[in-house]
Amino acid sequence: MSSSRIDVSIEHRDAPEPQGTKHPNTCPQCDSHYRDDELERTLWVCPHCGHHFPMKARARIASLVDEGSFVEEAADLRSEDPLGFFDLRPYTDRLAEAELKTGLGEAMVIGHATVDTTACEVSVMDFSFMGGSMGSVVGEKFSRACDSAAERGVPLVSVSASGGARMQEGILALMQLPKTVAAVEDLKDAGGALISVIAHPTTGGVLASFASLGDVVLAEPNALMSFAGPRVVQQTTREKLPDDFGRSESNYRFGHIDKVVPRSELRANVARLLRLLSKNGD
Repeated sequence: MSSSRIDVSIEHRDAPEPQGTKHPNTCPQCDSHYRDDELERTLWVCPHCGHHFPMKARARIASLVDEGSFVEEAADLRSEDPLGFFDLRPYTDRLAEAELKTGLGEAMVIGHATVDTTACEVSVMDFSFMGGSMGSVVGEKFSRACDSAAERGVPLVSVSASGGARMQEGILALMQLPKTVAAVEDLKDAGGALISVIAHPTTGGVLASFASLGDVVLAEPNALMSFAGPRVVQQTTREKLPDDFGRSESNYRFGHIDKVVPRSELRANVARLLRLLSKNGD
């Protein structure tokens, strides 16, 4: 008796080409290759073409705040599995793997610090933790950062990098959109201010909530900031999109952000804004 084989593979003409075996420190624009220490010295920016590599949350914090001034808050918060979610693997396994890979408990790190001696609250997302997705704990951490900034009378500096809401938490993840929006409104009602920095990529629910609500919104060069990615939009509209669709430069032209700031200039820009927005004017 002969057995038959069923091929269940799916081929899509718009599927991205495989990345091959390129080292993650190889620049996707000019193919220059770097060691970690070389990129650390340039804030993870390619010296040849200016491409901005992804930056881990703790490295980002170190590049922005005064040395030794950062005090982390809510570091013990961890996501649970309220839906008992299972796709190819249990959600709990994915969380454990992400924590081992990144050394973080979640996709956001919050705390208070000073930038050029001006006090502030900081919330920074890390895309390497499950694509920077926003679940219940990320929403809770951001809300606590807003509350802390309001209580201390200091501005909040938010750096976002996210693929959107975390599907493994379903409606509980989507609820973080109104929760974080309300937290920003409470901060502003208390006389506080939000400086939002958008890094590549910031999409979906994070862009549709707190990332777009800053009193001042900055973005890194060529950062994708779009609710849906270009491929999804093009397939839906069946129209040819501009090459810079959803990129920070395009959003700047349309007035969606206030300034495109290279990473080397970000600390100086944030420091100036903090002095302008701080209640004591220091």
